[in-house]
Amino acid sequence: MSIGVEESYRYCRRLARRTGSNFYYSFYVLPAAKREAMCVIYAFMRRSDDIADGVANPALALEGLRKWRGEVAAAFANGPAREAILPAAADVVRRFQIPTRHFLELLDGTEMDQTTSRYATFADLYRYCYRVASCVGLIVLPIFGYASDEALERGEACGIAFQLTNILRDVAEDARLGRIYLPLEDLRRFGVSEDDIMSSRATPQFVELMRFEAGRAREYYAKARPLVGLINRDSRRTLGVMIDIYEGILDKIERSDFAVFDGKIKLSGAEKWGVVLKHLWR
Repeated sequence: MSIGVEESYRYCRRLARRTGSNFYYSFYVLPAAKREAMCVIYAFMRRSDDIADGVANPALALEGLRKWRGEVAAAFANGPAREAILPAAADVVRRFQIPTRHFLELLDGTEMDQTTSRYATFADLYRYCYRVASCVGLIVLPIFGYASDEALERGEACGIAFQLTNILRDVAEDARLGRIYLPLEDLRRFGVSEDDIMSSRATPQFVELMRFEAGRAREYYAKARPLVGLINRDSRRTLGVMIDIYEGILDKIERSDFAVFDGKIKLSGAEKWGVVLKHLWR
């Protein structure tokens, strides 16, 4: 049985608030209508991830994701929307004229996690990062509002920067799932074996590899920064909060000398609120 659009929006707001994610902190400095739309986009991403991670069997996860893809496509084509998130998602797509292909590309990336556990080159990893992160940026840019197509290029770079930060933060967690996202060409270059990572060995070579990858992430943050000035003024603080939170995680990873095997490195709630307040005062 389908639910109404308003009920769907309420569901998305509750879901976004409950998770306390990095993204949700940035929503506080948005105008109400845009904040509501961002909660819907976050809920869509959360639902997609939950389908992918909800079962241990990759084949069953793929089956669930493909069913979800069909439901998403139907809802965006004004068909039935039985999932609680989809009526609001379809409404946001229409209101903000978001290209629906980016949602399907995002699902392409989510499916890659079920079929791919290694990336030979950075070009291979970039394709994955584009799908799971840059596409999110391309989805939210119409909500933020922009006038120049340069924003699309900067938005793509922003997604790459965020996802590279996630990859560096989650090396140990991904290894426990049998995955290594760091490009194998880079492991060879720095003399790091797959077994070093799977066994949580923070060798000097591993630290140098991580330092190299952090520098690569910094390059994408530098490309992304001008995006703040390219979007509508009422959305700039939100994007600034997002960038500062994610780059703050990268700062902490570097300050720890890449001790990612000792526990997940993240910003505390107080640190995130500090970022929000800084942008509110600007």
